[in-house]
Amino acid sequence: MWTGSLPQRRHRDVRGRRFDVLALVAAFTLVILGALNLYAAASWSLAARQLVAVAAGLVLLVLMRRVHVERLAVLGWACYGLSIVLLLAVSLFGVERYGAKRWLAIGELTFQPSELAKLGLLLLLANVLGSNRPAWRRFLLAVVLAVVPIGFTLLQPDLSTAMLLTAMTAGLLILSRIPPRFLLPLFGSVVLVAPLAVRMLRPHQLARLQAYLAGSESTEGPGYAIRQAHIALASGGLFGQARDPLHRLRAEYLPGREHDLTLASLVQQWGLVAGASAVLATVVLVWWVALASRVARTRRGMLTCAGFAVLLGAEAVVSLGGNLGALPLAGIPFPLVSQGGTAALVHLAALGVVLGVRRDGVRRRLWALPRWHNPRPRLVRFAALGVSGLLAGLSAYGWHLQEVRGESLRRAGETQMTRCVRIPAPRGIITDRHGVPLAVNAAQNQIVVIPALLRRPDDLRRLAALVGQPVDQLRRTLAAAGTRLSTRVAVVPADTGSRVSAARIPGVVVAPDPRRVYPHGAMLAPLLGFVGVATPQDESRWPNLPLGGIVGRAGIEQQYDPILRGIDGYQCVYVDPLGVPVTLGPRQAPVPGAALRLSIDLGLQREITKTLADALAGRIGERRGHLGGVVAMDPRTGQVLAMASLPAYDNNLYGPPVDARALRKAVATPGSPMLQHVTQVVGPPGSTFKLVVAAADMVYPVLPPDKAIPTGASYTFGGHTFGNWRGFGPQNLVQAIAWSNDVYFYKLAYALGPDRIHQVGSALGVGRPTGIDLPGESAGYFGTPQSVRAAGGVWYPGSSVILGIGQGYITTTPLQAARWTAAVATGSLVTPRLGLAFSTADGTTTALPAPPAQPLPFGDALGPVREGMRQAVSGGTAAVLSDLPVAAGAKTGTSENPSNPGGAPDAWFTAVAPMDRPAVVMTSYIRGGGQGSRTSGPVVKRALQYFLAHQTQILKVSPPRTPSAGTPGSDSGRPPPPRR
Repeated sequence: MWTGSLPQRRHRDVRGRRFDVLALVAAFTLVILGALNLYAAASWSLAARQLVAVAAGLVLLVLMRRVHVERLAVLGWACYGLSIVLLLAVSLFGVERYGAKRWLAIGELTFQPSELAKLGLLLLLANVLGSNRPAWRRFLLAVVLAVVPIGFTLLQPDLSTAMLLTAMTAGLLILSRIPPRFLLPLFGSVVLVAPLAVRMLRPHQLARLQAYLAGSESTEGPGYAIRQAHIALASGGLFGQARDPLHRLRAEYLPGREHDLTLASLVQQWGLVAGASAVLATVVLVWWVALASRVARTRRGMLTCAGFAVLLGAEAVVSLGGNLGALPLAGIPFPLVSQGGTAALVHLAALGVVLGVRRDGVRRRLWALPRWHNPRPRLVRFAALGVSGLLAGLSAYGWHLQEVRGESLRRAGETQMTRCVRIPAPRGIITDRHGVPLAVNAAQNQIVVIPALLRRPDDLRRLAALVGQPVDQLRRTLAAAGTRLSTRVAVVPADTGSRVSAARIPGVVVAPDPRRVYPHGAMLAPLLGFVGVATPQDESRWPNLPLGGIVGRAGIEQQYDPILRGIDGYQCVYVDPLGVPVTLGPRQAPVPGAALRLSIDLGLQREITKTLADALAGRIGERRGHLGGVVAMDPRTGQVLAMASLPAYDNNLYGPPVDARALRKAVATPGSPMLQHVTQVVGPPGSTFKLVVAAADMVYPVLPPDKAIPTGASYTFGGHTFGNWRGFGPQNLVQAIAWSNDVYFYKLAYALGPDRIHQVGSALGVGRPTGIDLPGESAGYFGTPQSVRAAGGVWYPGSSVILGIGQGYITTTPLQAARWTAAVATGSLVTPRLGLAFSTADGTTTALPAPPAQPLPFGDALGPVREGMRQAVSGGTAAVLSDLPVAAGAKTGTSENPSNPGGAPDAWFTAVAPMDRPAVVMTSYIRGGGQGSRTSGPVVKRALQYFLAHQTQILKVSPPRTPSAGTPGSDSGRPPPPRR
């Protein structure tokens, strides 16, 4: 038959040649993309080896193009027979890799016979199925020929190649129009036997399948590969990371980047543009090969092209699906892109065969057989369309993956290759109200080394010289680090640390040493507290604490830890998949903690502490006490000006490192040195509580304050006699306060009743925490008949009587006594505060919030009580203060404390000065110190004398200074000058 006019045939010929050129360009694109991937993800030598194999493949392509179609059968038998022999040789002499024997080695060259089997089986099946034999003979012979190479590849085991050979065989059986009565039983048998094939899977293959079915993307195990593939796909962007200096390190995390996951690697290195180009080039090749089957002159040529189209499409779809996690990762390489010299040779040779078939078909003679005598392969265009659709859909899924999960996957990729060494933030200093350092940091640095990066002997010698260590000692320290990322090799002075930092030795990090220094030791230890390694309780309180972080553990250090701690910095290191450091990563400088300014005046604190120590030692006062606490507070604002607590521990013992021996000795010292005695030690307040009872009489006037009532030396009630500290005649409220007349307050308390006293006492802060900014404050105890009965006790009528003199069901802290003294003097209840403000490194100062003073509803009615305090100083029990330069008010207290050894009473004294314009309230408590006026009174007097002499300087708040580590023992917050 005629096949068209000469011009039409020439037009088809030109169009066919253009299509051939397009196909060759597509093949060349795949080859170049594969080489670029190897170059970027592995090395140039690996890419060069692949290009050498490609060059040999191009030679084969040219040769195969010239093979006549009728000789393809001979070529097929030759390739098939040679592949079978080589597959048999592999089982005997093959090279084992990854638990399988798939390669033959000749020197440094390796050859994979199963790839040759693809070409041999393709040509042979096309020859058999394209013959004129009866259908059953063609079918049977094709199956027998396919079983042999498939069986050999399964024995290696090479399941992925066996799957491809099976798919190609099935495709050719369908395309060659084998009747369904033969195909259906075969395919049904395969479906029935397929579950048994699971038993043939190696453990790692079975794990991959299970991970795919479970949708696992675990960081370890079988889901690791697909997670890394997703990270690679998400991190590539449009144009990839090949220009990133760390691109090869990132590539190391992708297993099979040269083989199974080469497409994910290509996108990671050269971007979505490169990945889309690979998929588009593959689609072009599949269509070109598929359409070549429609112009072939013989059935054998048609089936050869159709079978190769099936092979190309299967490889591309399964490989792309595995890279995306849409299909199980089957170990099938992407055609012409994945590394593999044998695969490149075979694929290019097959392309040469297709070119020869197309050349023969385009130049068919005028006497070509009629189409009905030479039927075209069944569904070939539909198959090519299906492959194209699958590739397009999978590519769209890859783009969607980058758009939707890209950010989180990129972060995961960055996280897995990053390890960071923490650089502790310098803790903020603590100063008194004038900026004098109370807590500073040691002026030294720790030298931290990342052993894997300190490789050069010269660098090791330089570091040893700088830190003053022998090289051998430094080398042993690094060797002892084992597999740890970093190790501390030295603690050096700050100027040495600066020199080490300036030397820029690879793998060496200079960080602040976290050691805290308290220049004034025990004088302020119970107030300031100490720092230490975070406990589980600290970690639950602050979830973002780093492991081994240093936090405040007591006192001010604990209360204001979030302000003082700062934000740690870090020096990051990039590691390979084995966790071995490769190079330094980003560095984030630490943000120093803010400097905290307290309301304490160091001079007044020193004076009060010295005076209290003299009292406890018996150098002043009536007798030695067991422990004591003294507080000075501004009664108008609640600012604590001084707070002494003795005996006390030295908070420098806590380091770090902790001086465990000295600390055990300190804990065992009598007098509870670990407690803050002003806020955490309680005792009966004694006669200082008479101010509260007197205030209750102003609110509920049961005895007029100007009415004198009989008192005497004792008071008998309910058959029990309550004594007075001395006999008195009739007295009114003012006189009873001035002389601390017990009998007057016995009668007043009974007349008021415990509920009224409790109501007013609660308004003055008795029996509840003051709210001071210190942790662990004790609330004391302020009982009522109801609360005592609820606790299983008994409230006797006499309990109400002795409550009038601060005995019985009541215990308070010295700070509570100071607070109600200030409230009586000013008419307002304040919240004691230590924190004034904090300053950040940029010089910004922020005032700390303080609750305002709360006016008492009965504040204006307390005049008689204040007058009683004034007369106590001018001619009563507090006359020890009578020679002060200003008029003061005070109240003494001598309380019985059954817990004291020998039954010695506690000495209390609370005072306000000046009385007409209160500027300071001072309260002293000495357990076991005897009479308050004789032991605590002199303590308060000396403290008030110092305050009044320096009042202007004490109450003045100096301008803030820039936060600094300070210098131990210095009187300023400035760092020491650099050494010259």
